[in-house]
Amino acid sequence: MNDNKNAMNENADNLSQNEEMDELSNMLNSDDSRAGSELPESNNDEVEKLQGEIAELKDKHLRLIAEFDNFRRRTAKERVELTQTAGKDILQSLLVVLDDVNRAAKQMETTDDIAVLKEGISLVFNKFKAIMQSKGLKEMEAHNTEFNADLHEAITEIPAPNNKMVGKVMDVVEQGYYLNDKLIRHAKVVVGK
Repeated sequence: MNDNKNAMNENADNLSQNEEMDELSNMLNSDDSRAGSELPESNNDEVEKLQGEIAELKDKHLRLIAEFDNFRRRTAKERVELTQTAGKDILQSLLVVLDDVNRAAKQMETTDDIAVLKEGISLVFNKFKAIMQSKGLKEMEAHNTEFNADLHEAITEIPAPNNKMVGKVMDVVEQGYYLNDKLIRHAKVVVGK
């Protein structure tokens, strides 16, 4: 019984709240209709002025779109040119080494002195290595270090001569390199087991 009385009281409260909301809504609607009737009618001059502003804004919008499209095309063209000539600086530096290699090849045809040839090849190799280092290339020290899967690529495992060499790099098959402290090639290594 008490539940029925509570439910009836709630329904009565809800009805009175709904009636208040309806009254407020009616008042607001009547205020809006009055406000709308108070607005002055626009004349032709104002319409033309607004149409002129719209045309001006459309023109600015179209110009901005055109400028952005030109910018996009220009940057795409520059990006293509950059990728085509990205190695230009390094290649220009290596041309000196290529010249030395060509001179060494001519020298090998005319001389039989092995010591002179070894010295010439050693000089060319050292020049090449110096140029690569000046461009940021650095060799990875892998021999006798702990095997690290992030830096090394294991080619094979061989029995270690002692327990100290277990899990360490025994031999480097292919040298690993960093370019400006970023790994660019993993070292291919033989690991002791």
